[in-house]
Amino acid sequence: MILVWLMLILFVGGIGAWLTESRSPELPRVIALFAIGLDLALVILMLVAPGAIGLTPVDNGQGTWLVLFEAEWIPRFGISFIFGADGLSMLLIFLTVFLGMISLGAAWHEIKERSGFFYFNLLWTLAGVIGVFTSLDLFLFFFFWEVMLIPMYFIIAIWGHENKEYAAMKFFIFTQVTGLLMLLAILVLVFLNYQSSEVITFNYFELLGADLPEEVVMWVMLGFFIAFATKLPAVPFHNWLPDAHSQAPTAGSVILAGILLKTGAYGLIRFTVPLFPEASLTFAPIAMTLGVVSILYTAKVAYAQNDLKRLIAYTSVSHMGFVLLGVYAWNAQAVQGAVMTMLAHGFSAAALFMLAGGLQHRIHTRDLDKMGGFWGVAPKMSFMALFFTVAAVGMPGLGNFVGEFLVLLGSFQVSITATAFAALGLVVAAIYSLIVIQKAFHGENTNNYEFADLTFIEMACFALMMIGLLWMGLYPQSMLDLAEPTLRSLNVVFP
Repeated sequence: MILVWLMLILFVGGIGAWLTESRSPELPRVIALFAIGLDLALVILMLVAPGAIGLTPVDNGQGTWLVLFEAEWIPRFGISFIFGADGLSMLLIFLTVFLGMISLGAAWHEIKERSGFFYFNLLWTLAGVIGVFTSLDLFLFFFFWEVMLIPMYFIIAIWGHENKEYAAMKFFIFTQVTGLLMLLAILVLVFLNYQSSEVITFNYFELLGADLPEEVVMWVMLGFFIAFATKLPAVPFHNWLPDAHSQAPTAGSVILAGILLKTGAYGLIRFTVPLFPEASLTFAPIAMTLGVVSILYTAKVAYAQNDLKRLIAYTSVSHMGFVLLGVYAWNAQAVQGAVMTMLAHGFSAAALFMLAGGLQHRIHTRDLDKMGGFWGVAPKMSFMALFFTVAAVGMPGLGNFVGEFLVLLGSFQVSITATAFAALGLVVAAIYSLIVIQKAFHGENTNNYEFADLTFIEMACFALMMIGLLWMGLYPQSMLDLAEPTLRSLNVVFP
């Protein structure tokens, strides 16, 4: 029931923030802070001291679950409320709530108009994401998949920048169309399972190992894959992301890069491969090739960008290519590396977008050609930019290095060629990252920009993300141990 409470707190907090907008411009963000803070406290208790809140692990034969809640919803059609959280889910729920707090810090001084409705959309997006990470009924999963899209559309369309309507509509069309394709695949899966078992069910556990006709299973699997690869995103389904990131407000970019992209990776690990193991094995070489193409192609495109946020957006696609590569290598090192990359990328990408958004808010441009010499103007911001840039390109001792190293180690056992080309992406990443630092923070301040350095709230947010990346880099075993039982239950190949 605690998973339901996590979502209800955010849903109710969002409504409260919206309703109090007319009373005080500060009250909505205080309500949002309280709601996210309460959720964060509960999640930390679930991770650190589950017994203190009455949680005991449950083994249902499909893995060990910290929380497993089930109740009837529409029994006639085999639809139930099934929420569960295992080690993988808990890591991603923590990432969601933590970055929700970071996005709140990014919006604290930036969002001044219609703040109540903004925090309503922010909290409902977070609630939808938690629903995605915990739903174990496929109809319920699709419901939350849609819930998280609509408020994010409003965040971009209302509080975005110069081409916000275009970017919001593009985001919505890409994700909605592929989401409907996934819904069709879910319905076909349920119908085919009904033909063989004479039971109508959307229950994830009952659909595992469903007897599906060989001639259609690949098409059903592709319905799931395309939806998740679009959200990941992977080439050629990535086109919506640069526009959405460049036009979204800072908090929106933090949520998009840090959390929403991870729902696509989670869907591949939790649903696509376990539900369709043989079709996924057949499709794996194509998926790994798409991962490598994503790494190299978007790294090259990032190199040609002058818009700072678009550049970071393309680097985000490049780094998520490692996740796709790791998932379809489907061995212990590769999938554990994919999980670590998801977590580390959540921190580093969120930080970089928060820096880019904060810089745009101060100087009113994203054009790198108009920047330069900012180290002397804002040394704290410059240091943070250098740290998170170095983290993103895989500095040893930080979380991104652990994730990408494990992905390459695992994929090497499957395809040496794919691994070799993927490793080139790390070289290109170092080049464009150094160019960004040189253009924006070194050289001369030719436009004589003068602006305030990072505020206390911003420094606190960046410090927390620094600690997170250092923890992942220096003590990754704490997270690998938490995810390992889940991966074993999903039949990931362990030595």
